[in-house]
Amino acid sequence: MSDVPDLSSDEDQYDEEEWQEMDTSNSSITCLFCTTALPTIEEGILHCEKNHNFNLSTLKSKYHMDCYSYIKLINYIKTHKPKSEDIMGSATELWNDDKYLKPLDNDEWLMYDFDSLAENISSPKSYHANVENGLVTLSQAHFIELQRTIQTLSEQLKESQTHLQMAREDMSKMQSSMKTIVEGNTNSIGNENVTVDCVSKVPLECDEGYFSSYAHFGIHYDMLSDKVRTESYKNAILFNKETFKNKTVLDLGCGTGILSMFCATAGSKKVYALDQSEIIYHAMDIITENNFSNEIKTIKGRLEDTKLEEKVDIIVSEWMGYFLLFEGMLDSVIYARDNYLNPGGILLPNQCNISLVANGDIDTHKKLINFWSDVYGYKMNCMKSEVVREASVEVVDSKNVISEPCIVKNIDINTCNVKVVDFTSPFELCITRDGFMTSLIGYFDTFFNLPTSVSFSTGPHVTPTHWKQTLFYFKDCKEVKKGDIIKGTITCSRLKTDVRGLLVQIDIFGKTHKYILS
Repeated sequence: MSDVPDLSSDEDQYDEEEWQEMDTSNSSITCLFCTTALPTIEEGILHCEKNHNFNLSTLKSKYHMDCYSYIKLINYIKTHKPKSEDIMGSATELWNDDKYLKPLDNDEWLMYDFDSLAENISSPKSYHANVENGLVTLSQAHFIELQRTIQTLSEQLKESQTHLQMAREDMSKMQSSMKTIVEGNTNSIGNENVTVDCVSKVPLECDEGYFSSYAHFGIHYDMLSDKVRTESYKNAILFNKETFKNKTVLDLGCGTGILSMFCATAGSKKVYALDQSEIIYHAMDIITENNFSNEIKTIKGRLEDTKLEEKVDIIVSEWMGYFLLFEGMLDSVIYARDNYLNPGGILLPNQCNISLVANGDIDTHKKLINFWSDVYGYKMNCMKSEVVREASVEVVDSKNVISEPCIVKNIDINTCNVKVVDFTSPFELCITRDGFMTSLIGYFDTFFNLPTSVSFSTGPHVTPTHWKQTLFYFKDCKEVKKGDIIKGTITCSRLKTDVRGLLVQIDIFGKTHKYILS
C-alpha cells in the first residue's frame, strides 16, 4: 500500500560524499557553557573543567553514567543552557528523562566515546623535592597538592566501599529471591509469602535475562523477515483503518517499532511503544527516521513496573512464543488489558488455539534418538531419555504428518486469566496412513477478529514461520494403521523454577511422557 512507510534497506542511497560528512577530523566543537571553539572534544572537556568547573569524570562516577546517560546530559545542556554549577551542585540527575535521548542536531559532543572517559582524578602537577641527609623537603604548594590528592583518593575509596556494600546487599537480595522461586515457587514480599505464578510477581532483577535475549539483532531479523507473522499484523491493522482512526494504542513489547508504525500509518492518534529490552533505543531512531515522532511515544520499561499516562483503546502485541504459551508474555497482555484498556477496547490478536498432530518422521527420530545406541562403537542409551525430555523446535515437512489435527486448547484473549497456561485436555488423532508414530507436533493458530478478519497458522501444512513447530518425541516409535484413533491426554503447566517456561505431560499408549520448554 502506498501509505505504508518503506522500511527496506536504503544503504544504496548513500554515496561517498554523504559518508564524508561524518568525518570529524577537521571539525571543531563549541564549549557547552560559552562560545569558545575548541579543536577536539578532549580539549573541550579540559576547557569545561578548567574554566567552568564542569567535571565529566565526577558526574560519571557520581551517577554511574553510561553512554545513554551522557547523550541525555548533552541534550539537556543544549536544550536548557544551565550553568555549570547548577549541574555539578545538583543532588539528582536533572537530565534523567528519555526525551533527551532524541538528538537536537548533529552535535560533535554526541560523537564522543563516553565509555573511554576515565573516572579517576587528574594527574597531580609536577613538583621538585629536595633530598638531603635522608630528609625530604617539600614546598608548601607541593605539600598542599599531596594533601588534596590523599583526600580525594580517600573519598573515592570511601565511595567505592559504599558501592561494594550496596552490591553485596543487592546480590544477597537476588540470591534470596531466586532461592524462594526455585525451592518453593514463592517470593517474600514484606512479611508475606506470595506464590510466583505469573510474570508480574517476578522481581525485575530476576527477569532481566528474558529481556536481554531481545536486545540482539538476530532475533529481530528472524521476526521481521517472517512474512507470515509480520504481514498478518500489517494486514489486520491496515485493512481495518477505521478501527484505528483517532484511537490511542499500546504496542506491548514493541521491539523495533514495526507494529507501532503500522498503527500510526492507519491513523492512530497516539501510540505508546513499550519495551524493557535495550532494543527500545533502536526503536527510537527508527521511529524518528520514519517521521513518526509526533504519533509514537517510546517507553523503556516492563509493563508491570510502568505507569502509563492514560488508558488506551487498542492493545496490539506479538506475544506468542513456542507452543503459543512459552515465554509467558500473555501474562503481560492480560495485565495490560485489566489495567490499561478502556471499556469496549480491542485486543490484537484476540483469539488463539493450540493443536496436536501425529508425526511419522522415522529418519529424524533415528538421527536424534537411535544415534545414542552406537556412538563410535560405544553405547550411550542413557542419553535417549534426556533427548526426549526436552521439547524440540523445528520445521516439520508436511509429508511426515500422519493424522488429522486436534485442537487441545482455545484461548479468548478478551476473557482469559493468567491460569490459562495450566490446562489438561483429552485428544483424539485419526491416523491418515500407515506408519510409525515418532512424536506429536504442537502448533498454534492466531486470529484477528475485526471487520476485515485476518488469521495465520504455524502448523506443518502451511508456510513455515519463525515459531516453527514444537515436537514431543517418544523414546520408542509406535506402529499405527490408517483409520486408527489414537487417544491421549495433554497437561500443560508453568515450570515452578521459571514462570516463563512450560512443563508438558502427555499420556499416550499407556505411558506418561514429560517434556520441558525452558
